[in-house]
Amino acid sequence: MSDAILKKEEKVAFALRALYQQYGYLSYKMSKFEEYDLYVENKDFLVGEGVITFNDTNGKLLALKPDVTLSIIKNDGDEAGKRKVCYNENVYRISEKTKQFKEIMQVGLECIGDIGVYDVFETLYLAMSSLAAISPSFVLDVSHLGVVSSVLEEIGLGEKFAKELMRKIGEKNLHETGELCDKYGVSEENKQRLLTIVGTYGAPEKVIKTLSKVCTSGKAKQALTRLQTLCDLLKTTEFADNIRIDFSVVNDMNYYNDIVFKGFIDGIGEGVLSGGRYDKMLSRMGRKSGGIGFAVYVDLLEGFGEEKSVGVDTLVLYDEATPIEKIAQTTRTLVAEGKRVKAQQTTAGARFKNLVDLTGGVR
Repeated sequence: MSDAILKKEEKVAFALRALYQQYGYLSYKMSKFEEYDLYVENKDFLVGEGVITFNDTNGKLLALKPDVTLSIIKNDGDEAGKRKVCYNENVYRISEKTKQFKEIMQVGLECIGDIGVYDVFETLYLAMSSLAAISPSFVLDVSHLGVVSSVLEEIGLGEKFAKELMRKIGEKNLHETGELCDKYGVSEENKQRLLTIVGTYGAPEKVIKTLSKVCTSGKAKQALTRLQTLCDLLKTTEFADNIRIDFSVVNDMNYYNDIVFKGFIDGIGEGVLSGGRYDKMLSRMGRKSGGIGFAVYVDLLEGFGEEKSVGVDTLVLYDEATPIEKIAQTTRTLVAEGKRVKAQQTTAGARFKNLVDLTGGVR
């Protein structure tokens, strides 16, 4: 297939699959649907709400898959070692723009098993490599749920406060975070710690220096140290200037732990990549393995970085008097030269670079 006729998103999908395979990820193909119970039991893990369901011939309720990771975990054997898979799959979710169901193309990878520091580093590196394959103007925002969860554990106000706070952190809303702390009677010291976490954003060295003043002991300090280790490793790569620490990148702490991240491309208003470590979800599903992965939302790339379509390279114009053989020969010759060609009797509605006029010669 000629690269010239592939859309931007199709080119990216091919390039990303090739990249992941170079790092030992095996292509994974799955069914378009799963048992509905899988998504009911893990609804908090899903991005957005709404699942398309239907009854199988045996009466069992099935669903068009709204998520790939859950399907991979469901079919993973949980044996010792490490399983590395990559995929190019469509999922079915409600569009934020139209509020209707939409088929969304995703390309991504999952690493499941005995996860170590290198595996987390490699996943983040491949996430940045994926963004670079789309555009050189990108940023990967990285967060560590262990920092937030450890501070919440020290404050000790329970799940309700934690959920409300995580929403405020996700919105990066300093004012309402402060109000929430006052509502729950959080001490001024702990309130300032939370406000520092919510409000700090930027290059790793700057952020970690700031956070080290509020994560001085226990699990919070350990989590910050792990985050610094990963950032130091990423600073040795060609993407050293593309990393940011941003604690507004949050996911459900019942499912995720450790590193979470989101990727952005200049020119696209929403994140095109999202991922994280999800050991807690595996545990909830009865697995002993660890897991980390990400997905690239390829559908968001439609039309990105491409000039407005010119339709075809050459329009072949003919009339009733033009011999069919001449039209066919001219068209075949141009196609053989690598041109995109359209033959018709009028220029109305046509977009083209060059015109071959068989009614009166070449203009």
